[in-house]
Amino acid sequence: MAVIVKYVVERNGEEKMTFTSKAEADAYDKMLDMADELFELLGKSEIIADEEKQEELSMYLAKHKEEVLYALGAKRKPTPKKPKVVKDAEVEEAPESDAA
Repeated sequence: MAVIVKYVVERNGEEKMTFTSKAEADAYDKMLDMADELFELLGKSEIIADEEKQEELSMYLAKHKEEVLYALGAKRKPTPKKPKVVKDAEVEEAPESDAA
């Protein structure tokens, strides 16, 4: 018999998602917390009257948190590291062993 551990993210008595990893469940729960906060913020603005659209936008922004932070200037985009170029003179060849 196999034992399977499942982590369930629940909101207002409703099961949202099930994970096999606690870290994944915690990350998803945190994302839902962000979406809830963004929903409240968007509601205060009265720009989006349709609550369904407001919820969709808040979930989108929460899922793309990193890009939002880059756009707001709160976080710098990571610069891609350039591969190290090795010159021919720097490369040492392994000594050949004599198997005579």
